[in-house]
Amino acid sequence: MPLYVYILRRLALMIPLLIGITLVSFLIANAIPGDPVAANLGQRAMSDPEIVEAFRREWGLDKPVVIQYITYLNNLLHGNLGRSIKSRRPVMDDLKSFLPATFELSTFAIVIGMVLGVAFGISSAVWRNTVLDFVVRLISILGVSTPVFWLALILLFIFYSRLHWLPGPGRLDVTVMPPPTFTGLYTLDSLLAGQWGTFLNALKHLILPGFVLASYTTGLIARVTRSSMLEVLGQEYVRTARSKGLHERVVIMRHALANALIPVVTVIGLSYGNLLSGAVLTETIFAWPGIGRYAFRASVSLDFPAIMGVSLLISLIFVATNLVVDVLYHLLDPRLRTG
Repeated sequence: MPLYVYILRRLALMIPLLIGITLVSFLIANAIPGDPVAANLGQRAMSDPEIVEAFRREWGLDKPVVIQYITYLNNLLHGNLGRSIKSRRPVMDDLKSFLPATFELSTFAIVIGMVLGVAFGISSAVWRNTVLDFVVRLISILGVSTPVFWLALILLFIFYSRLHWLPGPGRLDVTVMPPPTFTGLYTLDSLLAGQWGTFLNALKHLILPGFVLASYTTGLIARVTRSSMLEVLGQEYVRTARSKGLHERVVIMRHALANALIPVVTVIGLSYGNLLSGAVLTETIFAWPGIGRYAFRASVSLDFPAIMGVSLLISLIFVATNLVVDVLYHLLDPRLRTG
């Protein structure tokens, strides 16, 4: 099957898949114990039946669940994700406001994790059972097993509170004005506006939360890369390449790594999807206005439109990530190239 046909088929299958996800998300959201009226109005307002009835009528909570879902689906087909109970703004506008911060932080973290993880994995496999191998394996285990909230607090204490090398929570210092909005990414927007001071400040604010998020991803990618490389290095075509007198770097990078990338690409894609779906603890500790904090706030207040909007966005992220990974499979593996 040609690659473009495969992509078109996957895109067509996304429609029923996303509709099914909205149904499951809607049922789960409504099955959560708790009253959105009490969560948003408070106990004092609950004593007034007129206020409660007006709130339920305004947000459609007085209708049966089936009617609520049909209404939501009809609005969704018209590009309307509803209005947030908490912020009183359209959910689409909220997602547009919070997503760029998460995208910027997640991209920074996955680049760190990808570069360090692949480099560590290759080094560990090439110099197997050496001191370097044991050090890399120790770093990988620590990265995978260290609690994110603990690492975030430790890094803040050392590099922000004690050494004053890096800034604290937030996307910018309180004295720095955000750059003109083009994409919502402060680093990119400041470059487009020619504001180099703002760019450096935004980049410094990315370092601590970026390394916190990248710690787990680095350890996971390093372990998978090492395992995949060890398997490939024992294949006959690698020994044949060495017997031809090829330089060891050529053997490792062109013959071994190229064939070991399939599982590595899978892990990178899934990790990036997880990062883009929002890291609640990291974004909370670093006061990062991203999807994770927005989803947490929506869950606490039982903000059904916001919960549905975040669920749909996360589903889209993972579907798109899986599609990109599958396309990379075709590019990396000649056996999958047909047509």
